[in-house]
Amino acid sequence: MNFIEHLSRIQATLDSIGFDYGNTRISVYRAGLVLIVLALVYLAGRFASRGVRMTFRRLTRLDATEQLLGEKLVGILVWMACVLIGADLIGIDLTAFTVFSGAFGLAIGFGLQKTFGNLLAGIILLMDRSIKPGDVIAVGNQGGTSTVGQVNRIGIRAVSVITRDKVEFLIPNENLMVNQVENWSFSSLDVRVKVPVGVAYSTDIDLAERLMLQAAQETVRVLTDPAPSVWLHAFGENAIQFEIQFWIDDPEDGIGNIRSDVLKRLWHLFRDNGVKVPYQQHDIHIKQWPAPPPPTPPNFE
Repeated sequence: MNFIEHLSRIQATLDSIGFDYGNTRISVYRAGLVLIVLALVYLAGRFASRGVRMTFRRLTRLDATEQLLGEKLVGILVWMACVLIGADLIGIDLTAFTVFSGAFGLAIGFGLQKTFGNLLAGIILLMDRSIKPGDVIAVGNQGGTSTVGQVNRIGIRAVSVITRDKVEFLIPNENLMVNQVENWSFSSLDVRVKVPVGVAYSTDIDLAERLMLQAAQETVRVLTDPAPSVWLHAFGENAIQFEIQFWIDDPEDGIGNIRSDVLKRLWHLFRDNGVKVPYQQHDIHIKQWPAPPPPTPPNFE
């Protein structure tokens, strides 16, 4: 008995352990065949997707967004081809699905509408290039605060945004489509930073303005064109309020740290030139003191 005849006998033995359901044979052999084909389809899809990714990464004529878009579209086609080939190897007659394809498609549509919505939203984001890997964006939260970070990658379901704290947020693609998003690097990397400063009312405001400009000009990362500027913002309750405005071209390196650098440099300049930063204080005016209580007579008992 040769090897092929031996395999045929094993196949027949495993196929005999089962039952018939209509025109379909359900047996141990067919169950094992399904598992093997599913594993092969998964491995083939993974290796093919990796090959597609490596191929697009070598296409240097395309930028990062075009490479990612092509990778996503071709990857979807690869997985569809693998699934169809796997169904053919198992012996599934695809025409049999025409009877219940409408109901099945409706159920899948309701169950995975968010998934397909996020998938299409991610493809649209890549096609219109409104958000690209490497962009610095600010996305508003329900609490009124904003999440500021750099786009790491655009996936099938969500966009990965890494903040300066190295916290990675996974924001669904649909949220970026329907909500307002600030893209600080959409058409230009130049970002204007505003730093509020308050000085005492006894301060020479011309001197204070010169020191603020000097602090901005002597800070690394602050652009010289456009040049920094200082505006008198308001006369507050406890201080004269100024605002330092300057530009940077590397928002991905952080905004809070450049504000800190300017304020630390300004603190030393204020201290060396006698400019005081006021603290909150209140004056209390008492119109009339209450009458003192009558003296208590001594008790001699």
